[in-house]
Amino acid sequence: MDNSKKNRKVSKKSDSEYKKFFLRRTVKFEIAILIVFVLLIGRLAWIQFVNGSEYKEYAYEQQTMNQIISPKRGTIYDSTGQPLAISADVDTVTINPSEIEYENGDKVEPEKIAKAFSDIFALDYNEVLEKVNSDSMIETIARKVENDKIILLENWLDENDVTSGVNIDDDTKRYYPHEDLASQVIGFCGTDSQGLEGLESYWDSVLTGTPGKTVYSKSVINQEIPETESTYIDAENGSDLVLTLDINIQEIAEKYLEQAVKENKCTRGGNVIIMDPSTGDILAMATYPNYNLNTPFEPYTDSLKGSWETLSSEERVTALQNTWKNRAVSDGYEPGSTFKLVTASIALEEGLVQTDIPNDFTCNIIENVDGVEISCWRTYGAHHGQSLREALGNSCNPAFIQLGRRIGAETFYKYFNAFGFFDTLNSGLSGEVSRLFSRLR
Repeated sequence: MDNSKKNRKVSKKSDSEYKKFFLRRTVKFEIAILIVFVLLIGRLAWIQFVNGSEYKEYAYEQQTMNQIISPKRGTIYDSTGQPLAISADVDTVTINPSEIEYENGDKVEPEKIAKAFSDIFALDYNEVLEKVNSDSMIETIARKVENDKIILLENWLDENDVTSGVNIDDDTKRYYPHEDLASQVIGFCGTDSQGLEGLESYWDSVLTGTPGKTVYSKSVINQEIPETESTYIDAENGSDLVLTLDINIQEIAEKYLEQAVKENKCTRGGNVIIMDPSTGDILAMATYPNYNLNTPFEPYTDSLKGSWETLSSEERVTALQNTWKNRAVSDGYEPGSTFKLVTASIALEEGLVQTDIPNDFTCNIIENVDGVEISCWRTYGAHHGQSLREALGNSCNPAFIQLGRRIGAETFYKYFNAFGFFDTLNSGLSGEVSRLFSRLR
């Protein structure tokens, strides 16, 4: 009897403890759920209000496609209206490797598409196959492709029912119809139609223009979603450039420059500049050896072709850069006897000499200047007494050394500055260097 009552008391006590235990677990569970809920709300708030703009930008990039529309580069003309550099319409071929499919949705065999590309565009099969098997979203197969190659590709795609994954986009390519004419002056462009040398480089911002673009919504397989909003911004073509060069005079200058260099075995080549004396317009500017603007990275002259295979990659780059250089503006040149006209004009302006005073200057073959002996070109007989007019006609060095002493260094430099000899010409030609003068002591 007493034991039965005791057991009932124990049972009642156990039920009470169980209920309390269950209640505690329930409260803890609810608290845990509440904490997780609060954390989720906090995370959502962080994403929405702190990182919202960043994720919005990510989403926009994933959901939209920007297709760049290349502008046509401006044309370079000579003074007679003949085109020296033009841009023509071509195409660039790219692929989306994971999306190259037949019309029925089956995947195109990588080997099959790689074989077609390598045959049509004369590319290395293994390199193309690597691109076709790539995990990249997009791979470029061929750039600046002529229309005849594009027709072959389109025919192959039609014949083999390949309907997606191969893209043909409009592009432009730079051509030089006269090939090597004025090559160092005109320069050339790179694969992205950016100017690399010559006028193409110096006037790149003027010739380039402004790219346009088409913006549209895309699906997960990078195809345009129909009936969605799209934006089209037309490309602005580059401005044209008209030179003072005359193509006919340029051709004559280059012909006889090449002849003179070869006949006189001038190992460093040569330069010719032909100027209109009344306007200062440059009618021709020729440098030899020159190069083909359509293939600027290939050896052009016979001498360079002969040694090309023996040159290292660094030597090849140096050889090409030396060929591209417009030496008429990039290399220093001592004017020599032509500078006697400047000396004479200074002396006349300063009233230090008259043109026809007999025996104003004396030529004894050699004139000593600070211990340096400078001789007259006429070593077989002195000019003796001369007027300024006669000294100019004779191009007599001793006479002009004597005249230079009358003028003095300070006056010389005053006129050098007035003539603009310390300034660059701002000719608009790439690679122009400033003048070199000794310091005034």
